[in-house]
Amino acid sequence: MTTAEQLDDRYGRTRTRRGPWIVVITLAALLVGAFGWMIVTSQMNAVDSDDLGFDLVDEHSVTVRFQITGVQGKDVACVVEALDEEFGVVGWKVVEIPAGDTHSQALSATVPTVSAATTGLVNSCWVA
Repeated sequence: MTTAEQLDDRYGRTRTRRGPWIVVITLAALLVGAFGWMIVTSQMNAVDSDDLGFDLVDEHSVTVRFQITGVQGKDVACVVEALDEEFGVVGWKVVEIPAGDTHSQALSATVPTVSAATTGLVNSCWVA
């Protein structure tokens, strides 16, 4: 052991290894950035739907009025359902909505049913 090493040992001076720490911090920053970007892109394609009402046409169809919000310039698809008094699905339909110029659109869809429905609603919407 040389004198410099003896002095370093005696006074607690050690060489720090910064390389592994730099790699770990860089990987953590990249991981946080990737998750952040995934959240941003998923919110850019998010579609919100609000039920505005329904009309029972007859015992074999229901007209559902709804509004979609959040997507401008992209095609959207929504699942519209008709439910009976026990909240069982008695009819459903996929409604494809062409791209619009506005932030929100009010729409209606007629859903065929297999038995009498008591309500109609939008189950979900997504960017097509």
